[in-house]
Amino acid sequence: MMKYNSFYSESIQDPEGFWREHAQQLAWDRFPTEIVKKAPNGANHWFADGELNMCYLCVDRHVEAGHGNQVALYYDSPVTDTKAHITYRQLYDEVSRLAGGLKRMGMEKGDTAIIYMPMIPQAIYAMLACARLGIIHSVVFGGFAPHELAIRIDDCRPKTILTASNGIEVQKIIPYKPFVDEAIALANHKPESVVIYDRKLGVHIPKHDYDIDYDTLVKESEPADCVRVPSTHPLYILYTSGTTGKPKGIVRDTGGYATSLKFSMKYVYGVDEGDVYWAASDVGWVVGHSYIVYAPLLNRNSTVLFEGKPIRTPDASTFWRVISEYQVKVMFTAPTAIRAIKKEDPEGLLLKKYDLSCLKHQFLAGERCDMATLEWTSEKLGVPVIDHWWQTESGWPMLANMVGVELQKIKPGSAGFPVCGYDIHIIGADGQPCGANEEGYVLVKQPLPPGCLLDVWNNTPRFVAGYLERFPGYYFSGDGGYKDEEGYLYITGRVDDIINVAGHRLSTAEMEEIVASHPDIAECAVFGVHCDLKGQRPLGLAVLKSGTTIASKDLEKEVIHNVRKEIGAVASFKQLLVVDRLPKTRSGKILRKLLRNIADKSEYPIPSTIDDVAIIDEIKQVYRLHNLGNFKQQTT
Repeated sequence: MMKYNSFYSESIQDPEGFWREHAQQLAWDRFPTEIVKKAPNGANHWFADGELNMCYLCVDRHVEAGHGNQVALYYDSPVTDTKAHITYRQLYDEVSRLAGGLKRMGMEKGDTAIIYMPMIPQAIYAMLACARLGIIHSVVFGGFAPHELAIRIDDCRPKTILTASNGIEVQKIIPYKPFVDEAIALANHKPESVVIYDRKLGVHIPKHDYDIDYDTLVKESEPADCVRVPSTHPLYILYTSGTTGKPKGIVRDTGGYATSLKFSMKYVYGVDEGDVYWAASDVGWVVGHSYIVYAPLLNRNSTVLFEGKPIRTPDASTFWRVISEYQVKVMFTAPTAIRAIKKEDPEGLLLKKYDLSCLKHQFLAGERCDMATLEWTSEKLGVPVIDHWWQTESGWPMLANMVGVELQKIKPGSAGFPVCGYDIHIIGADGQPCGANEEGYVLVKQPLPPGCLLDVWNNTPRFVAGYLERFPGYYFSGDGGYKDEEGYLYITGRVDDIINVAGHRLSTAEMEEIVASHPDIAECAVFGVHCDLKGQRPLGLAVLKSGTTIASKDLEKEVIHNVRKEIGAVASFKQLLVVDRLPKTRSGKILRKLLRNIADKSEYPIPSTIDDVAIIDEIKQVYRLHNLGNFKQQTT
């Protein structure tokens, strides 16, 4: 196996040569002669004069090569007690006929379409069918409120919306079609049509003149061929989660994205063609786009589409059952999912019911992974557990332990080393490089590698101001971090997670790490709140493990002692509150900003991404008991 240092250095010293070689792994209709150039907006355009089609790379190519009988998609839905094995040949038939239906509706290259669906095969068919025709898709997380969907309709102006009758949250039915109808009524832009897939679960589907039945459309349409598009043609628009006001639509290209995803499957995740790969996320998020759909299919893997939760579908053994049943080689999930399992089954007894010898690596990302979670997962699974870091904007990993190159020593708390193509620097507020263990801004020196964002949809000034302007010559990630003496990188969280306590800039993420290490704590959040004396002070919220009997005051005393011991009195960590649960987005990220705003401000918005608004009242009740917060909700 090659050595990481030499492989990585090659990608930084000769990016054009490096990525030209790896682009040759794809089947281009026209191989590019121009490898990279700077676009007027400051982004990098990779392979600009090349032409290809993403759907062809993901589907047709494998069928033509004789792999039509290989399973492309394992669909597993414990919430509906449904399973399906979909081969590459079946995927080709479904996608090409749906594309034919969209073509018959008048959809063509350059049009936009919104996909608003749950975790069902038809969501993947819709994404690939759009890619097949050069239609720019925007997948909106299923169940988003009509108001948020309307904002996205007005921003990307879709010609059609593809949706389903409903989604399911454990045992709760979420009716999608009424949400779509209300969103269209709210939006200024009016799509020409809505294509509805009826799951036939007894959900009422309101009828409108713009409705088209999905099954009828597919049945009555002829298959459509792939349309060649330029490498820089937008494959999709993905709106960043948690957006308020005007959304930020990240624009992804086709050729650069395909090149980076194919590269990442082999070299970052160590997955060979034909292997089974599972990213336990949702197609509405960037992980779902990259590692449920496009990367595994590009790499001729069998990908798992899971409609359920890590717990309660039916219990905390669900993930282990799926890994064992489908012989998953590499899995990728968020630390939140592991913490939920750990809370329900702290000894890992349910895990012992299954043979997991097929699993070679467990990857974690989506949020910071605390040491306790990583170490518990490593101990229970007995395989390397790898924390890595990337963003919606990058589309694929930026920091990782590249197991397909050389498995490095794993350091809990670190996201590893820069992935090939990412020239990552830690820079202080003064613009000067930071030394070892000195925290600063995480920046990437231009040019960014293939696959990263092209622009913000219809808002280039926002793209330039948000990512390129603050540190000329660099991409500004918005995250803070540091590098240790061995070159391992640590992400401490969004820059706004740094608090200023009496003039001292402190990382709440570092405090959170210490709080999470307490043996009685299943999950926690630490964030800064207003303090008249010191400007800000840290506040901790903790969820206890099942069966824990420690008194709240005793727990608080022990945690305060631990933070003081590890960071010092300067941290001014003096309050830990016990709560039943923490508010999260539907993708599992803790809403720390909401927790801070409720404690600090007279008004606060309810994020559209929250998984259960009832948690807000629970948190407010705890705050009231401790004389925290103002509770006037911002009206919208």
